[in-house]
Amino acid sequence: MAHHSYFIGSSGQSAVVDPRRDIEVYLDLAESNGLDINYIFETHRNEDYVIGSLELAEATGAEIFHGKNLNFQYGTPASEGNIFHMGTVELEVLETPGHTLESISLAVRDLSASDDVQMVFTGDVIFAGETGRIDFYGIDRRPEMARLLYESIFQKILPLGDGVILCPAHGAGSVCGADIREQDYTTVGYEKKTNPQLQFVSKDDFVDFKISEELYTPPYFKKMEFYNQNGVPALGMFPHLRPMPVKFLKDWAQRGAQVLDVRKPTSYAGGHIPGSLNIWEEGVAAFAGWFLNYEDPIILVDDQSHGLLEVKLALARLGFDNIHGYLANGFPSWYLHAEHVDKLNLWTVHDLKKHQDDSDLFLLDVRKIDDWKKGYIEGAHHIYLGEIPLKMKEIPHDIPLVVYCDSGYKSTIACSFLKNNGYTHLTSVVGSMTAWEKAGYPVMND
Repeated sequence: MAHHSYFIGSSGQSAVVDPRRDIEVYLDLAESNGLDINYIFETHRNEDYVIGSLELAEATGAEIFHGKNLNFQYGTPASEGNIFHMGTVELEVLETPGHTLESISLAVRDLSASDDVQMVFTGDVIFAGETGRIDFYGIDRRPEMARLLYESIFQKILPLGDGVILCPAHGAGSVCGADIREQDYTTVGYEKKTNPQLQFVSKDDFVDFKISEELYTPPYFKKMEFYNQNGVPALGMFPHLRPMPVKFLKDWAQRGAQVLDVRKPTSYAGGHIPGSLNIWEEGVAAFAGWFLNYEDPIILVDDQSHGLLEVKLALARLGFDNIHGYLANGFPSWYLHAEHVDKLNLWTVHDLKKHQDDSDLFLLDVRKIDDWKKGYIEGAHHIYLGEIPLKMKEIPHDIPLVVYCDSGYKSTIACSFLKNNGYTHLTSVVGSMTAWEKAGYPVMND
């Protein structure tokens, strides 16, 4: 999710900006630095993860503040010019709509040094190399939101000064911006020089660009929006993962549990539990929300039942409190109990090149549309990975289906999902587009 939260403290007090759901990190920071947590700020109603404000407020007694232009069922509305003090440090609210109507930014001053703004927490208004998406209110309101975003950036953020440290709510990889640069922090001046979207000559040019952006909206966003406006159920402690013997997992799977295999694509292809979905461990945060539901129990599978903590955290941050357990002793225990093992066919790019012109082959590219536009393999059809559940009618059942992506990880997610939905002639391309280009094979462009 590439989520950034912030902790700022002075004179025995502190504030947290956009807290995550697992709040121990903030409690540890406060305790180790002798600080009370007094304020919690939400820069906007977050769409891509469960906000931890209520959890943190319950633990600390801190007051929650967010923008006034949305009817939150908890917390206190904040308005332009509201100022909060922590000793000589002050945080000033700037209303910066555009990404959402209630978006706010927080300008920070250390009055013991200067009256100038030192840093600003911008939420999803502006990122390193990017600006916030403006499509959450529908197509008809995109021009309005783009104009608001322009005004927020050019009339509120940029005038703060070139030396002001800019602290966005997301980094590279987040779906809240099309192409966020791999840089956690930046400055106003650096963005003025390097951010492509700040180079437009006029507001109209900026608005036209933002309207034309093609971004994806995972289905789980609706759940996050509801939780983050109305309040998420208290988590307290994170769900305990139960070690499940093979017999129990098999029984749960037959009753509809979601079996999530978090191994690497090559391990999954070599052998996996029938009906399991493959999302490699580091990809769970980005892709679980496209394919898992919030009702049926989730059971995890890896090689040795090690390293599942990060997977559990990622799922909980997405609101998946229906995590039930994991396969005890990992996938080897499955085949050691003589249970049936499914496999997935893998091709190298050389195999794909050899069969590229086969008339009975359907080649599917599941990368983002921006990657497709940069170049694709001749004969391929494009459907973004996350949209496959909605577009299966466009994918034929009765001919061999070969899937590629950037490197073979997302293509294996696609194959595992399609296999669970009745597709049988499936092949994932290891290395995918990266290896295809390394091999010097031709790339098509429209």
